[in-house]
Amino acid sequence: MSHTPTELKYASSHEWARLEEDGTVTVGITDHAQAALGDVVFVELPEPGTVLAAGDDAGVVESVKAASDIYSPIAGEVLEVNGQLEDEPERVNSDPYNDGWFFKLQPGDINELDALLTAEDYQQQCDDED
Repeated sequence: MSHTPTELKYASSHEWARLEEDGTVTVGITDHAQAALGDVVFVELPEPGTVLAAGDDAGVVESVKAASDIYSPIAGEVLEVNGQLEDEPERVNSDPYNDGWFFKLQPGDINELDALLTAEDYQQQCDDED
């Protein structure tokens, strides 16, 4: 069973969102998603300054098995991307919720987080898919 931190919010497309103390939102893919993908070999991230709507394509994660789009779980402007993933994409596999984060957003409407899944609801979705 994959690890699903309870303090995060989740998109049904397998991204997580963490509200930071400074009001920004950090985004990555879930442990369930990285496990399904297998060994990550490349990550394409959005450029800082890109404005995304909720559900917009924000990048691509490629593994030895497949390529998968990354979607923005909420609307906002990309402030920063995780440059370490360029040289070390395997961080997505080893630590998807910390070192393997993808990008940080300045949210357009912080209340959009309320529309995302709780850890319990996301885990139920994953269980239903398996």
